[in-house]
Amino acid sequence: MNTNHAKNWQQSYTQPERQQQKKIVIRVKKKGWLTKGEKMIYAFFGLILICIGIYIVSFSSSTDTLNRDLQTLEQKVHKKQVENESLQFEIKELSKPERITGIAKENGLKTQNTKVKRATN
Repeated sequence: MNTNHAKNWQQSYTQPERQQQKKIVIRVKKKGWLTKGEKMIYAFFGLILICIGIYIVSFSSSTDTLNRDLQTLEQKVHKKQVENESLQFEIKELSKPERITGIAKENGLKTQNTKVKRATN
């Protein structure tokens, strides 16, 4: 029994060494979710989208500025039109024949049975 016990002990002691020697550590490279090519493509399209967004914002900003300038010019034109209309009305009031004959009489001018007519432009 003594020899059997020694053989068993020798086998059990040498087998783990053999198993340890056979174990090889294999490192598995974990693949990313995206490949390098896909990352490049997505980065390229992302850059294009950002550029398009910047262009749209700058275009809308310039359009807004142009519209504001147009509105201020329209307001100035409207003010000038109102001013011209009031001046035209004042011209009509000042060129009435009764007013002209009244000023002429105040300054000592005499009219001899003549009709005063309004001068036209």
